[in-house]
Amino acid sequence: MESRVAIIGIIVEEATSVDELNRILHEYGEYIIGRMGIPYQKKGINIISIAVDAPQDVISALAGKLGKLPGVSSKAVYSPRKEKSNGIK
Repeated sequence: MESRVAIIGIIVEEATSVDELNRILHEYGEYIIGRMGIPYQKKGINIISIAVDAPQDVISALAGKLGKLPGVSSKAVYSPRKEKSNGIK
């Protein structure tokens, strides 16, 4: 199976969705390379960036689940490089 590296950008406008968002991220933890969260108090939102290495369907599923949460927007941006899951091109 081919693995892709991607960044999932997440905007959280509804604080009540944070617990479910964190539960979903924990569920996909094996694919997460790193995470950065920035509270933007001036606008009352949180900006989260998740770096992942996973099959494309897993990345799409994760971004889709996050985007379905109330007050949460998400979008995945993929690296153009595709690799076998063992790291061999």
